[in-house]
Amino acid sequence: MRVGIFGSRHQEDKLNIIKRLFEKLHALEAGIYVDKSFYDFLTGELNYHPPVADLITGDLYQLDVVLSIGGDGTFLRTAAWVNDQNIPILGVNTGRLGFLADVSSNQIEDTLDELFKNYYRVEERSLLRLHTDERLYKGHNYALNEVTISKRDTSSMLTIHTWVDEEYLTSYEADGLIISTPTGSTAYSLSVNGPILIPQSNNIILSPVAPHSLNVRPLVIPDSAVIKLEVESCSKHFLVSLDGRSEVFPLGHRIRVDKASYTTKVIKRYNHTFYQTLRDKLSWGTDPRMKM
Repeated sequence: MRVGIFGSRHQEDKLNIIKRLFEKLHALEAGIYVDKSFYDFLTGELNYHPPVADLITGDLYQLDVVLSIGGDGTFLRTAAWVNDQNIPILGVNTGRLGFLADVSSNQIEDTLDELFKNYYRVEERSLLRLHTDERLYKGHNYALNEVTISKRDTSSMLTIHTWVDEEYLTSYEADGLIISTPTGSTAYSLSVNGPILIPQSNNIILSPVAPHSLNVRPLVIPDSAVIKLEVESCSKHFLVSLDGRSEVFPLGHRIRVDKASYTTKVIKRYNHTFYQTLRDKLSWGTDPRMKM
């Protein structure tokens, strides 16, 4: 099995976990291919030189699976690299919360054994595509979690005129607007009181950020919808972020957001369900006073 490995460069205290993962892959006789940036971190800052078949330096590579070592941010960057190559991704969590990277460090060996026995399931997660008439967004214009329109500074509120399938919806007067996939419903959208959706939901969430009206609430729409936006502000610019990758846009351009034509494949263990993840990560059904 040809295994690609991507990882965060901010885990100096996780060397023991990383070593265990490489040692297990070596014992399983995997072909190990490591992202060059992560390999440079391992060899340079951690002085660890794992045996690898090759380094990943380009956009295309023939891999069977990809491992993301870090938190959900690392997983999102890995998904952006995989793009539409149809390679399933397994998230190993060395970060904190971890909804996408939900394999904990004490589950690494068992999970890899299951992976090599083909004992796992693959969830297909929808993405959003950002489009403008001119190529204003220079980076990867797809998002697994969310597309966010936000103000560039602390002074100017935005007015975001919004259409859904050519029908005018409203003009959000707010600090921003989050357009979220079901996967992203437990990310930024959740922090502004957006609803939680199961990953298989065929929906998109519109969640305003600090709206200047108490009547404005998050809205769930079908993921077949096409969303069009026009932004007004006293400032001449605003931010457009895709999974945290931000670029500055000038006023006067219409933005279109719709569902991508491909999905991200996420590897899950058979005994891991989304409802279990919610209970574990959000401490549902537990009394926090019992931990004191």
